Amino acid sequence: MEGHLRYKDKVTVITGGSSGIGKGCATVFVQQGSKVVFCSYNEKEGKEAERELNDIGPGEALFIFADVTKEDDIKNLINKAVERYGKIDCVINNAGQHPEYRTIDNYTAEEFRKLFEVNVLGYFLVSKYALPHLRKTEGNIINNSSMTAHTAAGWCSVYCATKGAVSAMTRALAIDEAKYNVRVNSFSGGNIDTPLSNQFINSTANPDETGQIFSNISLLGRRGTAEECGMTSLYLASDATFSTGIDIHVSGGAELNYACKNVNTKEFWPNSFLKKQ
Repeated sequence: MEGHLRYKDKVTVITGGSSGIGKGCATVFVQQGSKVVFCSYNEKEGKEAERELNDIGPGEALFIFADVTKEDDIKNLINKAVERYGKIDCVINNAGQHPEYRTIDNYTAEEFRKLFEVNVLGYFLVSKYALPHLRKTEGNIINNSSMTAHTAAGWCSVYCATKGAVSAMTRALAIDEAKYNVRVNSFSGGNIDTPLSNQFINSTANPDETGQIFSNISLLGRRGTAEECGMTSLYLASDATFSTGIDIHVSGGAELNYACKNVNTKEFWPNSFLKKQ
């Protein structure tokens, strides 16, 4: 019922909100009465998501085209949100990329630079231009980090480096913004069922086996959902009012228990992870 909406009339800016975890966050926030302004560099997908989200209600959604690595695009995103709704209460930095699984020998400096621009610089730009408005509302920033920022993972050192930077920036920014009563937190997903994750699974030699491996990494025996990341973000935005600089694991307990850590065994690098020939 509308009287029980947890984020009614709060204005939330979400990057990468047209699919995956970003869309899961947008869905949850719209369902809880928020006015969501989200961006994507895929205009067709963004407009479709805008229609879907507005059909859900009772909140509303506004799509703005933006490339998070372009400073002018981010300025426009923030300005459009404030022009439309007069304020910003929450930012969810979500837009990011996960490259192919490769060792450092097979990455170029340019590939690493481009990944850093999306996964880290994008968060910096959105935070920088949203903060003057968040300080007025004593709002909050939520950063989508990753379990790889904490546990790391093989064949993705460059991705782990970007997510480690996100987690460090979250904590440091929480210190700087505390004097304005602006909270800065993050969540770290494990294996989440998203189009990006499914694209990787389907590119492997044995998608069924790869998908099962991803599910088995979790103690709960499944992958998480984008909406579960959204519910975690909603808690951080609406309920965790005495929490700043923290990270919540949305991992199904993937970081717990013993597992095969011997990199010289076939169990560590299953054949199913090889790309289709």
